[in-house]
Amino acid sequence: MIYDAIVVGAGVNGLAAAVHLGAKGWTVAVVERNSVLGGAVKTEEITLPGFRHDVYATNLGMFAGSPFLERHRELLTRHGLAFVSTDQAFASAFEDGTWLGVERDLEATAARIGALSSADERRWRELVDGFADDAPHLFALLGCPVPSLQAIRALWRAWRYKGTGFLADTARLYLSSSRDWLDARFENPKLKAMMAVWGLHLDLAPDIAGGAAFPYLESMIDQLNGLSLGQGGADTIVKAMRGAIEAQGGTIMTNAEVERVMVDNGRVTGVRLADGRELRARRAVIANLHPRQLFGRLVENGLQDHRCAAAANLRPGPGTMMIHLAASDLPNWPDPALRAFGYVHLAPSLGHMARAYEQSLDGLLPAEPVIVVGQSTAVDPTRAPDGKHVLWIKARTLPARIAGDAAGTIEGDDWDAVKELYAERVLDTIERYAPGLREKILGRCVLSPVDIEKDNPNLVGGDQVAGSYHLDQTLLFRPAFGLTRYATPVRGLYMAGASTWPGAGTGAAPGFLCARMLAGA
Repeated sequence: MIYDAIVVGAGVNGLAAAVHLGAKGWTVAVVERNSVLGGAVKTEEITLPGFRHDVYATNLGMFAGSPFLERHRELLTRHGLAFVSTDQAFASAFEDGTWLGVERDLEATAARIGALSSADERRWRELVDGFADDAPHLFALLGCPVPSLQAIRALWRAWRYKGTGFLADTARLYLSSSRDWLDARFENPKLKAMMAVWGLHLDLAPDIAGGAAFPYLESMIDQLNGLSLGQGGADTIVKAMRGAIEAQGGTIMTNAEVERVMVDNGRVTGVRLADGRELRARRAVIANLHPRQLFGRLVENGLQDHRCAAAANLRPGPGTMMIHLAASDLPNWPDPALRAFGYVHLAPSLGHMARAYEQSLDGLLPAEPVIVVGQSTAVDPTRAPDGKHVLWIKARTLPARIAGDAAGTIEGDDWDAVKELYAERVLDTIERYAPGLREKILGRCVLSPVDIEKDNPNLVGGDQVAGSYHLDQTLLFRPAFGLTRYATPVRGLYMAGASTWPGAGTGAAPGFLCARMLAGA
């Protein structure tokens, strides 16, 4: 078969590229090695029948507010896309039994902050008031290829409307560590911890340069919009994109592993599958893959180009453990109000986060990991049988290869042997905040960093964001200098995944930007 474009890898970015190209009249084939689509966005009954768990990504706020959805909303809604949201977005619980949370009711959020510090309450209100005016300019660059005339125009518009001071403040935001940026604005350590923990949803610990932007942006967005999940599961976006692609006449192949990207005289011609089939591409092959997979395995002699070799060596961030629980009830938090929040973070201080991060970089199992408890069924009860719940628990950050245990109680360096022991440490920690959790567990599934990579080779070492977010691997350096505009040295071969600008998440920006460049808009 001959297609205008072949997309290798059916993660969110690959599917978004296929949707957009199909809408532009291109004939598209999507090939996926696994039996299900979605990559890091999938929902499965991995504990007990009737309990639907978002295996990896669960927060769909980036997709719900994305330029891609804005362009294709009617098409995707027609094919079943649906969100559920909660005004109670996220909270942090602390060891003294107190908590601090962000919800859409600004007065409620501000009152909690004000009880800790009246100065911090004033500053929070100032940030929220200014965000609506600042946000279009802050996000404009994230919606542009870099470098590009579009990016220059975005910066010029920001300067024209907001002035030089705004550009300087924005540059400082994107270069600062969370600790430095928060210390300059707030005084209460609990508020700082509540915001800074968002950095470790990536790999931006409190003292990492460039770590301030995501905690600030996520906090402001959730204050204004709440938290968005997929109705019935995060895979609502995958199902909708699949329906859209097929309605456009596109072809989707699962259990179809690509063995080779075929190149003739410096130009891509198609792909050869492991079963021997060959698919031809008239215009483009788009790889929604980690560059290590593309240049290290699929493109013959790809590493001879220094840019490809640099991309293939994109440094992974630390690993992650996912624990999925089928439960008879939500945790018994010290305040029942916490049961309504989409996320509850257990990361009580900047020091706690910094220690866990440093221990993982040293190859040690953190003595006290950073824990995110996702209460999916508090937002969407349809994901479990009546009266029951699913809990989505993420432990950050962990070593891909174990050199030891910071607490000195777990022996062994094989994740398959120690993952259940480490899961017990995570549950022990949650029990300190919410006693009685174990009594509620009906079933569980534990995924170690090794399990995560085995399921999705793009997540090297269990790195959930497909490449560290440190400053040397973003903007003009993601995945490598000279390869930030999705094109590769092979004519007609493009990259469009989490390892490319602007990076990971459910917003589908790399796939959409790549497809727009190919289609001309």
